[in-house]
Formats: sequence, structure tokens, C-alpha cells
Amino acid sequence: MQTAALYDTLNSVTAIPVVPFRGGAIDLDGHRRNIRYLMENNHLDGNRKRVIGIAGTSLIHHFSFEDQMRVIEATGEEMGGAGFLMSGIVPNPISQAEELVRGQSSLPRPPDVYLIMPLTGVADHEATYDDYMAFAEGLGDACGARFLLYMRSVDYVNPIIRLVKDSPHIVGVKVGTSEDEVAPLIEGIGDEGIVMWGIGDRSTRAAELGARGHTSGIAVVAARAADEINNAQRRGDFAESARVEACISDLEHLRFMNGRQFNYSAVIEAMIIGGWEDVAAGEGGPFNPRVPRDIATRVADAVEPLRAYH
Repeated sequence: MQTAALYDTLNSVTAIPVVPFRGGAIDLDGHRRNIRYLMENNHLDGNRKRVIGIAGTSLIHHFSFEDQMRVIEATGEEMGGAGFLMSGIVPNPISQAEELVRGQSSLPRPPDVYLIMPLTGVADHEATYDDYMAFAEGLGDACGARFLLYMRSVDYVNPIIRLVKDSPHIVGVKVGTSEDEVAPLIEGIGDEGIVMWGIGDRSTRAAELGARGHTSGIAVVAARAADEINNAQRRGDFAESARVEACISDLEHLRFMNGRQFNYSAVIEAMIIGGWEDVAAGEGGPFNPRVPRDIATRVADAVEPLRAYH
């Protein structure tokens, strides 16, 4: 895909579905059902491809190497050529990240882009430039891979700008910090990469500031809401974007409260309360059990305005 077409494809909703767990193990059949729901309920205008990302809200930090390969392979099989696949890669350790990219690039239906997740542990934020550059250059040349960087700390603004400008294999940044970083990233990167909003569907203000596209952890609950927000933003109708955003705001608030405590589990609860048979919620995942009763009551209230958008 040529660079301009790639930027336009990413100027969309990146739907990040929760991966369901049963008995402490990934429910791969349930995951396939969630991917089919997203693919079959594409309300993006202009016959645009659905973008699906397997990343943080999918709990990839709790996947084994083998499970991540299985999930990406199953996702690609369900999507085929009708969608655009983003694979989240945790760069800890970097050697395993390289192996994952090489392995996934060899699948019959490989990812279209790799989202490099935030580093955990000790790191010199300025020195990450060298290691990420070597990572991207090696795998870009060997596998034809392209990368999007996920920024969760303002300390990484400068090295990320340099990486996007200097590497033809790094196509942009997903902003996971605050709206304050949108303008500096856009100014620094210019036309050499995409700046995407990465903190859910409450994205209207970021779009007004110039961010293109956003990630959605609730698309598996209300695909049409996420799509209509992006449709409105692409045509510059921020009032309509804000109107639809208001419908999803209560569920988004619950997901991101207390440092994203219920980012995964509030979506699971919404799927269970919704009672929809075309998606699979599972039983809760590692470190992410079902929400407490008082939160479940609030989730139930938040789901009601979303039923029309499922």
C-alpha cells in the first residue's frame, strides 16, 4: 500500500476488540465471532475497509508467544482481504518482539501494520531512538513491515518525532497521553506520518486539533457509533461527532476511571448485559475479573443508549 493510501486507511476507527477468555484460556471461537461482528457491521462511509487492531484492550500483555500467533492468524483468516489488520507488539524483550514480527509476517494473511506498544521497565527515553530505529530498519527491510508507535508518556515526544521523520518504515504515532501532545506531534512530524488519537471514542477534540482517526475499545459493543464518529470527523462535522460521542461517553468514562481499571472488564460487562448473540464476552481475563456490582449497574445504564448502535 502506498503511503498516502495507508494514511487514509488509518484515518479511521481502529476497532480493538476484547479477546474473550474462558477457564483462564483464550476462547478462540469467541474471538472469531467478535471479528465477524466487526467485519459484518461496517458503517464507514465510502466503502472503506474496517481496521481491526489486536492490542492493549485485547489483553495481549497476557498472551504467550504461541497464543499471540494463534490470535493474529485467526483474526487474519476472518478478515481476509476485506479489512486492514493491526498487530500490537510488546517490545519486552525486544528479541521476542522481533521474532513475533517475523513469524506474523510469514502468516498466509499477515498484519498490514504493527503497533509497537509502550515499553515497560527501565528505559532511557532518548536512547530508544537507536533501538527502535534498528528494529524498524531490520524488520522493514526483511519483512516489508510498517510500524505505528504507541506513546503513553510525554517523555517520548521528541524521539517519536525523529523516528517517524527518519524511518520510512515507521508511519506514525498513536497518542495515548493527552490532547496537549496532539499539536506538537503534528507540528513536528508534518506530512511525514499520521498522528492518531489513541484514547477511545471520546475523540472529537483531538480531531479538531488535527488528529486523524481514533482507536475504539467499544466497537465490539456499538460498531456503528464508533464508525459514525469517524465519518463525521472526516467530513469536518465536529458537532455531529460530539453528538454521537455523548452517547458513548458514560461507558468510556467507566472504562478509563481509576487509571483505566475497567478498560477491559467494562466492555465485557456491556457485552453480557447487552445480551447480543453475535459477540462473545467470555468470563473476564487475567487480572481483569468481572466488574463489581455497583459498576455493573452503571454499565447497564451506559449500555441503553448504545443498543441502537450495536
